[in-house]
Amino acid sequence: MFTSKQRATSWGLALGLVAAVSFFATAADARVGGGSSFGSRGSRTYSSPPATNTAPSVAPVEKSFTQVSKPTAAQAPMSGASRFGGWRSILLGGLFAAVVASIFGLGVLASVLGFLLQAALIMGLVWLVMTYFRNRQRRPAMAGSGVQSRPTSVDYRVGAVSRGGGAVLEIGSPDYDAFERLLGEIQVAYGRRDEHTLGERVTSEMLSYFAKQLEADRRKGLHNEVTSPKLLQGDLAEAWREGNDEYATVAMRFSLIDVSVDSSGRVVSGSRTMPQEVTEAWTFRRPRGGTSAQWELSAIQQASQQLPLAS
Repeated sequence: MFTSKQRATSWGLALGLVAAVSFFATAADARVGGGSSFGSRGSRTYSSPPATNTAPSVAPVEKSFTQVSKPTAAQAPMSGASRFGGWRSILLGGLFAAVVASIFGLGVLASVLGFLLQAALIMGLVWLVMTYFRNRQRRPAMAGSGVQSRPTSVDYRVGAVSRGGGAVLEIGSPDYDAFERLLGEIQVAYGRRDEHTLGERVTSEMLSYFAKQLEADRRKGLHNEVTSPKLLQGDLAEAWREGNDEYATVAMRFSLIDVSVDSSGRVVSGSRTMPQEVTEAWTFRRPRGGTSAQWELSAIQQASQQLPLAS
């Protein structure tokens, strides 16, 4: 049987690892929009856009008014976050089981087995965390993809070739200017809780999601202050015509000041002086044959700048 000191050490180590993993999993969610993926991309709503240099990995849409069949398990794309999350759930479940067995064990054998399992799970957690950071630091190798290496300066026109099947849509300079303008205006309007301005720049579906998020913050006595949005890099992932609409999905890496404050103006999370970088895929929609001034935001998908972990 374990001594009281050994049990206390095991419990403290388990709690520390749980806290560390939880931090890594949730730190990226403190941002405008809540760090989720939502909206509609027509018939492509439940398929991830093609990989780009800016966003090799894009999370699938989680919430949408579009009612279509989602891809099967064999077809669904596996993002780095979902793969890490699955392993994390298994490991944490086993870790808690091992800790409980070591504390309330059913005899010497159960204690020994619990200790061995606990040690193996801790090693597995360390390996996953190290692999996660190693992949973040590694420059993605896109061999054979036709995507150019990342430019040293801002170049929003990189990858400006329409992709995807069906009726391909050509995107011009005025469209790119509109996408960049909308990125800044929507972020600032969200920070000001200006639903009127948001309604003029996003679809009714996106407005409903933003309104719910803003209302949830109001109930908590919180709101986001969003300032200084700046596009750092952008790629066109795909652009197409579908029925009476036209769509364009662009991957954008941008910086902004995003802090959560309470009713007294006290900063609850974030920094008013240190910008954060975000990578997302934004889909814009306009009427068929429309102008660049008619683009509206119709979907946001979370993206990463590193490839998913290898199987």
